[in-house]
Amino acid sequence: MSPWIVTKYLITAALVVLISEFAKRSDKLGGFIAALPLVTVLTLIWLYLEDQPASKIASHASYTFWYVVPTLPMFLLLPLLLPRLGFWPTLGVCLLVTLVLFALWALLLRRFGVELL
Repeated sequence: MSPWIVTKYLITAALVVLISEFAKRSDKLGGFIAALPLVTVLTLIWLYLEDQPASKIASHASYTFWYVVPTLPMFLLLPLLLPRLGFWPTLGVCLLVTLVLFALWALLLRRFGVELL
């Protein structure tokens, strides 16, 4: 594995660990930092540093926007179900709902010329 790929893994993993550490100390601050598009920004930086064309970087950003929308209800559903079902069942339900919403979202956007699948 090349040193560049190892560096990318280490920086990206450190970011996830840092966010989880902030979340342990403060729900608000952890949520705020997690809501920032840090992984997407890192991905855009990695693409740029790897000499990807601007069209590819722009396309990635555009698709990221469309893919985020059907994930948002999960963040409302999780706090409602967690006290009733426990962590793992709630996570499973949230993931299933997100997949269904994603499929419906993709079908809806197809009518407007946006192909997600």
